[in-house]
This record gives sequence, structure tokens and C-alpha cells, in this order.
Amino acid sequence: MNALLQKFQKVRAETVALCDPLHIEDYIPQPVDFASPPKWHLSHSTWFFEEMILKKFLPDYQVFNPHFGFLFNSYYQTLGDRGIRTERGTITRPTVAEVYQYRNHVDEQIKKLLQNKLGSDLEELIILGINHEQQHQELLITDLKHTLSYNPIFPVYKENFNLTAQKNTAEGWLEIPEGIYEIGFQGEGFHFDNEKGRHKVFLHDFHISRSLVTNADFLEFMEAGGYDNFKFWLDEGWTWVTDNQIKSPLYWKKIDGQWHSFTLEGLKPITPDDILAHISFYEAQAFAAWKGLRLPTEFEWEAAADQLQWGKRWEWTYSAYLPYPQFQIAEGAVGEYNGKFMVSQMVLRGGSTATPEGHTRKTYRNFFSPKYRWQVTGIRLAK
Repeated sequence: MNALLQKFQKVRAETVALCDPLHIEDYIPQPVDFASPPKWHLSHSTWFFEEMILKKFLPDYQVFNPHFGFLFNSYYQTLGDRGIRTERGTITRPTVAEVYQYRNHVDEQIKKLLQNKLGSDLEELIILGINHEQQHQELLITDLKHTLSYNPIFPVYKENFNLTAQKNTAEGWLEIPEGIYEIGFQGEGFHFDNEKGRHKVFLHDFHISRSLVTNADFLEFMEAGGYDNFKFWLDEGWTWVTDNQIKSPLYWKKIDGQWHSFTLEGLKPITPDDILAHISFYEAQAFAAWKGLRLPTEFEWEAAADQLQWGKRWEWTYSAYLPYPQFQIAEGAVGEYNGKFMVSQMVLRGGSTATPEGHTRKTYRNFFSPKYRWQVTGIRLAK
């Protein structure tokens, strides 16, 4: 069996394994517009291989169901009409069983395709599809956590499966000297198009924390009235806090005077020295301002990454998501993957406990709206 097929089958099996603890009722709900149901993630990641690869590269390929192209397209306008994102949780048909049949059908056809000699374009598309599925594995589990958090009995997804019970293993400040640094991907191996365009940046000398902000650190901010003092907040962040009456990180609940957090193994008391999670850019920036410090830029983060321990939290940077020099949007549907989102988003670096093993690297650029916090996000400070 060739290495690419092994990788494909391994990643596809990992997605299914994430769903093993689910009951049939867990596959469908969608309480918020930004989080999709597990059934949709299972389907959309399969749709990518069918639409982008099998239809184009496997002669006489027969689609599994002609309606699936419409139902499970996410945002690819090049590929035609698609279902409304906010209504993904209303789709009771096809059934979960049919979705798994769809996955098996596409897997068998990809296996058939991989028996042949592949051109470089096709191989790159399959690798992109594998990495796309890994992105959806992370979204599947974080979306599911958000959905389960709406349940007042705080259900357990899986015992001993906690995305947020990690501690720092380093402390102090790392000093990075002034100089010219190269930013962006270099070398062999997979990378997304938004990592391309390696370029030089000048950085003044700075310090970056070796550790991430903990629950105890953030509790100090809360107890000092951080959520109630406008002077620490960006104007947009203050509007977000006041309009939504935000008083604590996502999933935190105060019960009988004790802070608890909803986790994938149920409701748990907050552990003070665990690393803070599920924080928005607005909260990260306000906390840094309260401390008299700041967030690193994405360029500072990358320049320091080889000397830092990272990967437990997606780390907010104070950098807008913008194209690197010489960035070009690819032709066709693949061109819609990253470039069209380069507006009103902030960059996160590093990866998290929800990120599949081997998926991230120091040049990886994640990006979200500054208000979102359902991903496993955290704070690293700079000065």
C-alpha cells in the first residue's frame, strides 16, 4: 500500500473515531451559526474528495447522490449553489447511516484512484484534502463541545478526554534581539497558500513569555474588575462585552461561589494553574492591556517559535490576517480556500490540543473573527 493511501485512510479513520462516542441524536443539532453538526463535518470532508478530485480525475465516476453537492458545499461559489450555513442542523435527511455510506463509497473510489500513477497536481490535491479533513476534525470536536455546552445537564462526551487540562512547562521571558527575520514557509512538505511568500521583516528587540496565561492569572483580571473597566478594551471589544454581557471566559460558570468550566468530560471545577482556554481576541487584548503588556505580532511569534513550547492553545496575535508578498489566489475552487477571508480576521499561531497530531507547524496561520472563542484559544504575552 502506498504511503499516500495509508495517510488518507488513517486520517479518514480518525474522523470516524471522533464520532465513536456519539449517540445518534448528537450528530444533528446546530445551536449557533458558526458551529456545524458532526454529520455535516463528516459529509463536507467527504464532499471535498468527491467534488475536487473524483469528479475530475476518475473516469466514469458516478456521484453517490446528486443532492449532496448542494447540501455539503460550504462556501465554494465556483462550484455552484449550496445550502444555507445557519440551517445545517435542520437537515435530518440524509440519515447518519447514509452519510457513512457516502464516506465508504468515496473512500473506495479514492483507493481505486490511488492505484494509478498520479500526476503532481492530483497528488497535491489529495494532500490538500487530507489537511482539509484534519481542519474539520478540529472543528468537529470544538463545535460538538459548543453544542453540548447548551445542555443544562452538562453531558460527558468521553471520560478522560479534556481539551483544557494542561499546564505550562516553562516560565520566564525569552529575549529576542533586534534584527531582520525571515517569515513564511520554506522547504519541502505540505503548507497552505497563505504561508507562501517567504519574506523579510525587521523586528525591534522584544521579550515574549515562555508560558501561557493561566486560569489563576485571568481570575485576577476578573476580580480586579477587568470586564467592567472600559479603559482596557478596544472600542469594538467594549461594545462586544457590554452588548453580550460577557463576564468570564466561554464555558465558565460560577456555582456556589466556585468557578467551574464545561469540558468534554463534563462540568469541572476550575484548576487555577491550568492554561486559560476559550478566550476571544478582545479578551486577550484587554488582559494584556491590564497587565501593562501586549500580544505579540505574528511575525514576533514566528521569529521566537523555535525557542518556545507551543501547541497547547491557538495563540492570538496582534496581527490582522493579510496576504504575504507575492500571494496569489489560485485558479478555480481551490482559490477560495484562504485568500477571500483576508479581511476582519486576526491571526492565531501554534495549534491546540484539538489540532490533529502533525497538522500544524510554526508557519501555520489560523484566523478567526476577534469575537470568537469556541476554539481552544489562549494568550501569550509580549513586551
